[in-house]
Amino acid sequence: MTSQADVRQEVFGGNLRQTVGTLLRTGAVRPVVRLGAIMMWTGSLFVVLVTGMWLATPWPRRRLAWRNNIVSRWARGMGRIVNMRVTIRGPRPKPPFFLVANHLSYCDIVLLLGQVHGVFVAKKELNQWPVIGYLTRLVGTIFLDRASRRDARRVIQSIDQRVASGDGVIVFPEGTSSNGGDVYPMRTAMFEWAAQTGSPISIATIHYATRPGHPPAREAVCWWGDMSFVPHVLQLCQMPGFDATLHFGAEPVSGNDRAVLAVQAREAVARNFVPHPAEGI
Repeated sequence: MTSQADVRQEVFGGNLRQTVGTLLRTGAVRPVVRLGAIMMWTGSLFVVLVTGMWLATPWPRRRLAWRNNIVSRWARGMGRIVNMRVTIRGPRPKPPFFLVANHLSYCDIVLLLGQVHGVFVAKKELNQWPVIGYLTRLVGTIFLDRASRRDARRVIQSIDQRVASGDGVIVFPEGTSSNGGDVYPMRTAMFEWAAQTGSPISIATIHYATRPGHPPAREAVCWWGDMSFVPHVLQLCQMPGFDATLHFGAEPVSGNDRAVLAVQAREAVARNFVPHPAEGI
């Protein structure tokens, strides 16, 4: 997988400018237009989000409701910009909840936030990214230091606080994004809070498909291995659109043993999982 430093350099350094310049010279207009729309949409919603959250500071519930409303609008707008056609199956969990999903792409974040109100548990490196780090902090992301066992206690307390405030919490326990060939084993540490509290774990399974005549979702939507970030985003924006299916589990998983919960959650995700073929269909 590309290092965090490499990704930051691609997103905020010269590579992005050079790539966009090349696209303009070669007449690839669609990704440039979509990138511009993404930046304008994100910038305008950011102003609305910050203003509303500041005005609602004395009222935590209203502040939370405002954040959820604007973040959901942002995610659905992002989906429309890239023409992500969404199919929902199963009952959406209502906050507060603890939701586990398989992880295929950065598109998962847009897909989930457009359908449920919650915050993500993410690795701490994301907090260090310029702009993106600030935005993720603003919307309540819980950052986890995987190299520190002591940090787990703080994360558990943060999850407790989010759930007590009426928030949902979303985790990707596989620990990395995959090519969609299978559901990876899930890290037991991500289930510690649920095991300690006995809280139910909601389940979601994600699947993508591209349109006929275009690269398979395994390559064009899933982001995995050593794929470079900017070229992948541009390829995604170049396509006319793609399909996303979000399948919520009918029944939650619960228990007091985090190792058992990790196995049960993986099995629950796998029940609705459709492998991504290596070649387009």
